Amino acid sequence: MTTQQQQTRFSLTSSELELFHKQGYIGPFDLYDADEMQRDLQALRPKLIDTRSAIYSGGKAVSGVTNLANYDRHLDVDFLAEHITRPEIVDRVSSILGPDTLCWRTEFFPKYPGDEGTDWHQADNFSNVAGSKHPQIVWPEDADFGGTITVWTAFTPATEDMGCLQFIPGSHKTMNYDESKTMTYDADSVNQVEKDGVRRGFFGYDYRQLQKDPNWSPDESKAVSQVMRQGQFIIFWSTLMHASHPHAGLTDQMRLGFAARYLPTSVRVYPYSDSLEEFGGGASLEKFGNVLVSGTDTYQHNRFVDRTVNGFRFPTRDGEAQR
Repeated sequence: MTTQQQQTRFSLTSSELELFHKQGYIGPFDLYDADEMQRDLQALRPKLIDTRSAIYSGGKAVSGVTNLANYDRHLDVDFLAEHITRPEIVDRVSSILGPDTLCWRTEFFPKYPGDEGTDWHQADNFSNVAGSKHPQIVWPEDADFGGTITVWTAFTPATEDMGCLQFIPGSHKTMNYDESKTMTYDADSVNQVEKDGVRRGFFGYDYRQLQKDPNWSPDESKAVSQVMRQGQFIIFWSTLMHASHPHAGLTDQMRLGFAARYLPTSVRVYPYSDSLEEFGGGASLEKFGNVLVSGTDTYQHNRFVDRTVNGFRFPTRDGEAQR
């Protein structure tokens, strides 16, 4: 884990950094006005439905959950490409990770009326749902931490009734799961699992299969619900114990979150894989590339994309991030 190395417009203050390192998350922060976000979402929907330009469009669909074609849509959708480079996000993330920062993955997390909540989980190297069981990210050997920084943006309102996020503050410092273990994928279990009286699963997996201690369970008395208005975002370590409430179905509106994941350029991304295999689906990584959102890449061990959109130039391996 690196420390703040330069002050930019939206950098976290020293007190905010202290709070972040203590509890494993910080926010929410304002990014878009609610009306602005709603207009952007309406314009975005047709582009998301059309997956012909998506880099995983030729992959095997994920049964009962989603389609890998909707992963990493920042690589073909202009609005999302600009979103992940917004200084309101990047300045804060870089004040945590250091000035040389990349975005390696984005994902949509829809929750429809009646959908179950997401079960408590942590992610360090993201090998737990990979068909190859190889780590998807590898930190340097001398690093004192792993995981990734996730920036979760509420593209719609995220209330408790609609399935907002939940965190257990301070839980990011201890991994309760062994990602070298195997979880069994079962598409028929989606929306069918109840735990302690709450409908809560993990997209066809059961995270309890990875517990280091089979008798351990999260202390939900310490859990906090992260209610967010449309257009806000929150920052958290992937190793933080996090979950979400079920969508109670009191409204016919879906809850839609967009997660962008960031790392320092010292971390290797997909070093052992040429395909993405998870949640019952698979696709080639042939068209994949990281996006350098801040600083420079001096390590030369990751692949980067190069495209220009709305004045943002995404650099190649030897380039420098420009905003």
